[in-house]
Amino acid sequence: MSLKRKDLLSLAPLSVDEIRLILETADSFKEVTGRDIKKVPALRGRTVVNLFFEPSTRTRTSFELAAKRLSADVINFSPSSSSVVKGETLLDTARNIEAMQADIIVLRHPSAGAAEALARGVKSSVINAGDGWHEHPTQGLLDLYTIRERGLSFEGLRVAIVGDVSHSRVARSNIHALVKLGAEVRLVGPPTMMPYGVEKLGARVFYNFDEALRGVQVIMMLRLQLERQGIALFPTIREYSRLYGLTTERVESAEPGAIVMHPGPINRGVEISPEVADSLSSVILEQVANGVAVRMGILYLLSGSN
Repeated sequence: MSLKRKDLLSLAPLSVDEIRLILETADSFKEVTGRDIKKVPALRGRTVVNLFFEPSTRTRTSFELAAKRLSADVINFSPSSSSVVKGETLLDTARNIEAMQADIIVLRHPSAGAAEALARGVKSSVINAGDGWHEHPTQGLLDLYTIRERGLSFEGLRVAIVGDVSHSRVARSNIHALVKLGAEVRLVGPPTMMPYGVEKLGARVFYNFDEALRGVQVIMMLRLQLERQGIALFPTIREYSRLYGLTTERVESAEPGAIVMHPGPINRGVEISPEVADSLSSVILEQVANGVAVRMGILYLLSGSN
């Protein structure tokens, strides 16, 4: 089976078979990342452009490593040193890049829907690396890969996604994929950070963290996105941490052996205690490592090389 799509913009339209194909393709590239020479010629002669309009450490570095390990040529685009500062639009920028024979454009943008708009305007494949509050599909896929790698079955899996759900593109991608794969998704956070009508996506909403943790096998913490909130949505950070911060005691109240996830960057002492972030329950660095293999798989499938 091949991925019969030009772009990866969202996990909502992907079928279960397509999700499984991506995860299975990532398996072979995970083996490559463990070699002494971490390189294969799968995308030799192809060009990948990282078009990032927001700050990024993990996603941008991960995509660059993924492309280079597939032997692709990689261009990292910085808006601050480009014609964007002169008023050039996103679409014009992308069309100019495409005219230079770019095969795949990886886009991070502060506006929801930017990746979809770009994909309609260019022939190059577009990968959504996060668009506003909308989605972050490759993060969702690497989260799935990490859960699967830990030997957990998605059918009937109980997952708590905790924190600033309203402003989290990671939460949306994970909800779409996990519900589709048969998991029970519990969304936890204050009412001011819970999107209206989110239950329609198939998730259950909890405002009491301790109640939501009962029987949970995966705890996925989210960063407080103060830069997107605009107004205060809770009294103080201390109060938020008391009600929704993950501590060792709270981890122990979940299912024995539960794993702790976080898309990063983490705010130690706010949504997660340092003891939990560095504990054996934490798979946060495994998520980062798996991101390279998953993105290698996505680049390979979208390139049409399979």
